[in-house]
Amino acid sequence: MQSEEENDSPEQEVEERILKPRRTNKQLGEMLSLREALKSKRPEFKRQESWRYKRVKPAWRRPRGLDSKMRTHRNGWPKSVNVGYRSPKSVRGLHPSGFEEVIVHNVKDLDEITSDQAARISHTVGRRKRADIVERAEELKIYVFNKRVRPVETY
Repeated sequence: MQSEEENDSPEQEVEERILKPRRTNKQLGEMLSLREALKSKRPEFKRQESWRYKRVKPAWRRPRGLDSKMRTHRNGWPKSVNVGYRSPKSVRGLHPSGFEEVIVHNVKDLDEITSDQAARISHTVGRRKRADIVERAEELKIYVFNKRVRPVETY
């Protein structure tokens, strides 16, 4: 009996440490799903004439020419960026999980994170410091988006 209990306890510890994405209230969850629905209908905004010339990259630039058909919103030309395609204000800038992302560079940065925020470890952080950050985040029960950490023994 004791051996079975001992086997169950490490599994329970692992389950407790693996934090789930934020539990959102009903309204926030609806806004997040609305944002996804709006995003699927939003056209892919391309720079004017980028499909015509190799030297013109497709990254969005506002059409400014005097005779520009795209600027005057003529039929047959791609849609332009405007305020009507924006997402709801309450979920703007949030991660799809509902958390607000905070970039973490060291262990001290974790102390400033609140319950509605989650950590994203900066790409400049090395393996050893990354392991320390993940370990401290588990203690504080902070969700980390990009854990990707190897055991410390491998260093």
